[in-house]
Order: sequence, then structure tokens, then C-alpha cells
Amino acid sequence: MSNSPRRALVTGGSSGIGRCIAETLARDGADVGLFYQGEVNDGQPVLRRIESFGRRAWSRVGDVSDAAQVHSAIENFTAAMGGMEILVNCAGIFRDQVIWKMTDEEWSDVIGVDLNGVFHCCRAAVPVMRQGGWGAIINISSINGLRGKFGQTNYSAAKAGVIGLTKALAREVARFNVTVNAVAPGLIETPALTQMSAEARKESLQEILLGRPGCVEDVAELVAFLCGDRARFITGEVIRVDGGQYI
Repeated sequence: MSNSPRRALVTGGSSGIGRCIAETLARDGADVGLFYQGEVNDGQPVLRRIESFGRRAWSRVGDVSDAAQVHSAIENFTAAMGGMEILVNCAGIFRDQVIWKMTDEEWSDVIGVDLNGVFHCCRAAVPVMRQGGWGAIINISSINGLRGKFGQTNYSAAKAGVIGLTKALAREVARFNVTVNAVAPGLIETPALTQMSAEARKESLQEILLGRPGCVEDVAELVAFLCGDRARFITGEVIRVDGGQYI
């Protein structure tokens, strides 16, 4: 990644794609913090893995849709680590439903975590990165934010919003040597995939040119690259990791 210190905060870092990103960043030399919903013990295996690479680990349980919790978490993380150069916004939820059956809660819950949560984290992190003179923000979107998907008006709207946020923020912070990019996965093997029906999974697999789902490492390796010095001239981009599913 770099010979310089790298301190990274990963939201949703206790499982799935977020967990793999956190561990990959630690492997590449970053001290890593986790901010996730659930029980405190959920993050312990990831923390141990981070420390196994000789890196410092930090964690906090909380809700990215709550601006006050986000502000407190980033303030505590930067105090504990001495700064922050990397933010990966990976926290996300699903509440799939066709729009004529979707409740206000199903809409607002997804927008609150998947879009508002990214805003809260970026807003709290950018002043730290400005002060440090360097930063990399990676927002996990989705190919369904680029194209939309049946039964996911809430999720597609949130992930499309993340793409717009990414591009606008990249313009705002480039002068501070901060890059902002989005990664848009397709069908990836994660615990969340178990929520898909067999029919929906089959339909998605038929879309993928490579004929199989991706794995969490496929996403994590791209994120690690975008956080490193070799990607220092890449900003405002949306990069798909989907095996050709979007085409």
C-alpha cells in the first residue's frame, strides 16, 4: 500500500465484504478500525485477524444512520490511532419489496443506512483528511445503483445516491489531496446472499458473463488498490466488480 502510515476505518466491517476489506487493508499495512451494527463480539474475529498482521485494531458498535454516533466514532478512532487516511463505507442493508407494498420504514431504513450513513461518515472524516493532507474514501455502491432492480427501489435509489455523492465529493476534496471513488459489486457470495430466493439467484447468475458469483476478495483487492499510492491519480470513478453482469 505505502511506506507511510495508513489508518483506515471500515463501516460494516464485521462480516461479508466489509470484513474482507478490513483484513486486506491490514495485510497491506494499515491499522484498521471497524464500525458496525450488532453485538460487540461480532467483530472480535476480525480484530484478531488484523492484529495477526502486526497492525493496530479498533472497533465500535453503532449505527451509521445516526450522525451523532458516527461523529463520536470517528472522533474516538482518530484519537486512538492518531489520525485517519482511509474511509471505506461498506455498511448496508436490504429491505426488498415492490414499491406498492413497500412501507415507509422499509424505505427510510435503507436510505438511512445505505445513503445517509455514507454522508454522515464522509462529513465527519473529510476534516480529518484535510488536516492530514491526504486521504482516500471508497464508497461501496452496487450495479443496481447504476441500472435499478425489480423489488429494490429503496436500495437502488440509495446506491445511485452514493454514486452521485461520490462524484460530487471528489470535486470538493481533490484540492486537499483526497480521492473519492465508488466500487459497484454485482452478485457476490456473502451471508446476505442467503436472503435471495432460489429463483432470484438463478436469474442473477444467468446475467453474469463469467457464469458464477464473485467472492469478497474480488471486491476487497480493488478497494485496497484504490486506497494505495498506485491509485493516487484516480478519483470520481465508479468501478464495477460484477463478472460482466451489468453489460
